[in-house]
Amino acid sequence: MRIRIRRALLSVSDKSGLIDLAKVLAGFGVELISTGGTRKALAEAGLAVKDISEVTGFPEMLDGRVKTLHPIVYAGLLARRDLPEHMKTIADHQIQPIDMVVVNLYPFASTLAKPNATTEECIENIDIGGPTMLRAACKNFESVAVIPDPELYPKIIEELKANDGALELETRQSLAAITFERTARYDAAIADYFHRNFQKPSEEPIPALMAPFYKLKSTLRYGENPHQPAAVYIAPGIKHACVVQGQQLHGKELSYNNVLDADSALNLVREFSEPAAVVIKHNNPCGAAIASQLTEAFANAYDGDPQSAFGGIIAFNRVVDKQTAEIMATGQRFLECIVAPGFDDEAFQILTTKPTWKKNVRLLAVCDLMAHRPDPKVDFDFRRVDGGLLVQAQDRDADDLATWVPQTKRRGSDAELKELWFAWRVCKHVKSNAIVLAKNGMVIGVGAGQMSRVDSVQISIRKAGDRVRGSVLASDAFFPFRDNVDAAAAAGVRAIVQPGGSTRDQESIDACNEHDLAMLFTGIRHFRH
Repeated sequence: MRIRIRRALLSVSDKSGLIDLAKVLAGFGVELISTGGTRKALAEAGLAVKDISEVTGFPEMLDGRVKTLHPIVYAGLLARRDLPEHMKTIADHQIQPIDMVVVNLYPFASTLAKPNATTEECIENIDIGGPTMLRAACKNFESVAVIPDPELYPKIIEELKANDGALELETRQSLAAITFERTARYDAAIADYFHRNFQKPSEEPIPALMAPFYKLKSTLRYGENPHQPAAVYIAPGIKHACVVQGQQLHGKELSYNNVLDADSALNLVREFSEPAAVVIKHNNPCGAAIASQLTEAFANAYDGDPQSAFGGIIAFNRVVDKQTAEIMATGQRFLECIVAPGFDDEAFQILTTKPTWKKNVRLLAVCDLMAHRPDPKVDFDFRRVDGGLLVQAQDRDADDLATWVPQTKRRGSDAELKELWFAWRVCKHVKSNAIVLAKNGMVIGVGAGQMSRVDSVQISIRKAGDRVRGSVLASDAFFPFRDNVDAAAAAGVRAIVQPGGSTRDQESIDACNEHDLAMLFTGIRHFRH
């Protein structure tokens, strides 16, 4: 069933495309009603427009907080045209129906994303009248059309022109569905903001309701496999450096797996304040290093496991300079994606013109990792399971070297403790069962995702080769048996860090003492499934 649009209420924050839509409406004789800045923009465009206060007989007040919240507006929106008693009621009160609402909401999410947004700014960008009007119009979709986004204007204009100023029922239903999704996402962002800023974590560490509403950023070619459709969404109010807020400067479209690996790489490399580089392959680090110079950090990270690094994702915690770009572009290396706070002009030129893979490599620039860190307040990880979600607080900021407890006769040198601290932070980002071997500020062997921990130990030793002698080992969880220590000692490992907590801890401690190894317990476990 088509309805002819005769009266439209327009009140928008984003005025993109507004005049084009309003001119089409006016061309079909639609009476335009508006508020504040929207009314001014329409009038300046030469359109006849009635101020909302002329309709309600009541002035805007409280700095615009109250302007559309009036029975005349909502009776005009909610009156059912198919019920004579509704139409008689509004006629008795001299209220005219409103057939279209064009409203987009105050920019709460973009305000929240500003680096220095104050609480007052955020609160003032919580729209009250907008969501209320949208919901009222949606409820009465059989008689009222609602348009919540400028991106929808072209299709609406096309249909209005094709139908002599009328819109189809199917269109109004679709618009209502889109609008309810927008208002739900808007309210979810506000709820999340209030939860983060006005509730103590101890009051509600896990909320009773979970509303993970995100905005579509882009569709992807496909998911993990070609038969799986996929997309990437962005959370409201993002301020910190992350892959989804990054800007792709060059290369092929990011794939689903690229985004996963780039995210893992960035989350690991932000662990370090020193110049650092990380190589990720299949969502596990196969190389990581810290150094005084970014060039050395990259070379050591890549050389940790060159075979696995081929076709990997690289992340840096510094702007990529010319010297680092030249090293990346030489030899037989092949890189899928490079993530960094930025690329200087010479580095960008080298990476996009010099190597054989120049056309394909994705260059992704994110903001400064040190200046734009994740919110220290509780954030959540989500994982879909059949019929629901698994939700947990993110594994962040739980480690403190000062709380580690030596368990063995040999306590470890300062140099070994430094290496253990590096290995421990890398190990946190490896799929469990996770083992990391490190030496001289670089990862030399990783054992990941094995069903038996000793298998991970043996894999990491094999990866390290002759470099294993004099290295240190980090384990994401306790050793269930001493065979892990025996294998590490036989290979030449000199110090071990692990959480502790096994009923057989003493066996592992005794084994370390027998082999003259240092072992420290962190008391913190870092499973990553």
